[in-house]
Parts: sequence; C-alpha cells; structure tokens
Amino acid sequence: MKDTVNGAVYGFPSETGAKQEDTGWSLRIKDQSWVEDTENQVDFIIKTLALSGRERILDIGCGFGRHSLSLARKGFSVVGVDFTKAYIDDANTERQKQALYNAEFYLSDARELQFREEFDVVLNLADGAIGHLENDAENIAVFDRIAQALKPGGKHFMDVCNAEHAERFFPKRHWQIGSKILSLPEFDWDSETRRMIYGGWEIVFGEVARRPVPIGRAGGPRLYSLNELETILKERQMTIIETFSDYYGAPSTPKELQLIIHSVKHC
Repeated sequence: MKDTVNGAVYGFPSETGAKQEDTGWSLRIKDQSWVEDTENQVDFIIKTLALSGRERILDIGCGFGRHSLSLARKGFSVVGVDFTKAYIDDANTERQKQALYNAEFYLSDARELQFREEFDVVLNLADGAIGHLENDAENIAVFDRIAQALKPGGKHFMDVCNAEHAERFFPKRHWQIGSKILSLPEFDWDSETRRMIYGGWEIVFGEVARRPVPIGRAGGPRLYSLNELETILKERQMTIIETFSDYYGAPSTPKELQLIIHSVKHC
C-alpha cells in the first residue's frame, strides 16, 4: 500500500489530539486503510534510524499503540503516551494479551511529560501530538518535551503533514482504499492560522450502500513547513539528518502531503 499516508490525514478521525473531551474518536480507526501499513512503517523506522534493538523508545501520541506494540514484539523497550483514554486502555489490554512486558502505556498530555534524557529514540507518528494543540505556544511546547526526553545523541522520527503542500494544493480531495473502508477525505487550508481544515465521508465494505453523509469540516492540526521545522529543531539542539515523503524512502517534496523527518539531538 504505497500510497498510505498518516492517519491524521487519510482517516477519520485522527489518532491523536489536544483535548480528550473534544475528540469523539473511537477504536474504529483500527479499520482504516493506513493501519494496514503499520509493519512496513515500523520496519522503515528501524532501518532508517539504524536501530540495534537495545534502544529505549518513547512514542508520543501513540494512539492505540500500533507502532509501539510492533516495536515491543521486535524486542525494543517502549513507552507509549496518549491523551485519549480509550486508546491507552486498548493498548494496555493488547500488551497484557501478548505478554509484552517491555511495553508501557500511559494516559498523558504531551505538554506535561517530565522525562529527562531517558530515551534513545522519540517518535511522533501520524502527527503524534504535533500541531494539535490550542495555539502556537502550546504546540511549540511539545518540541521542548521531545528534546528533553532524548539522551544526547538520541534520534527523533516525526511523520507530519507538509504546510508547503497545503499552501500550494489545497483545497483537494483524496480517495483512500483499504480492505475494510473507503475513506473520501477533503482538505482546505486556513492561511491565517496555518491549520488544515478537513472533512469527508466513509463507506464501510460489506454494509448496505447508502448515500454518504458528510461528517462535517473541522479545524485540524497546525502544519509546519520543512524550513519551520528545521528552525524549531535547531533551537532545541537538534539537527535534521534526512527527510522523506513516504515510508518507502521517496525524497520529501512539497508535491506530497506527507513529510517524514529524521533528526538527531546534539551530544
């Protein structure tokens, strides 16, 4: 599924967010097409970051733990945090069911994380908590928590939507076909707030077809350009090593909505 992009874009609803009471999100995201690409994404992360298996990993905005659980099955020590209780409860259930004692999951606001140089790797996948908070100051605070959690020389891997793409190509529509659901998202751009606006429809396979009902349009995450992210990371003693537009190694480009960044914290 080479065209799979992060869940915050091509699935409704997103995996992560700012306010638990506002989300309305549920575990039905497990049926989304982009979940089917999880193992490929994890393999790409391990290869790109040249991980040995001994690293301790923090997954911020872990959702229901799909990446964290996969990494734990591969022997990594993983801590996943998310602000949605249903997701953390489900991740802990799966952890116990699979006897993955090297994985831990906690209900937490990303801005309140208190880790200090404890992790070899920090992940922000399917946007993680990037851009989903109330204002720019709150969003920037998440980058502070990322930098603080990393050991010197630690690696950061983030998967977000590219603001340059939104500026050039929104409004747009996109079909995303999985084995269970056809998602029909549509996107627009608020140039003042630099936030993505999205809505769309879902058609579940195997159910009687009905006229799609719009789920409405909502303000989405604050998006960043590659230049903005380079500056934000540099201010926190982090350097971008390489960038991609998908989990198959294609170079980053404003022509693609997905922006994947591998950075390293200075020693």
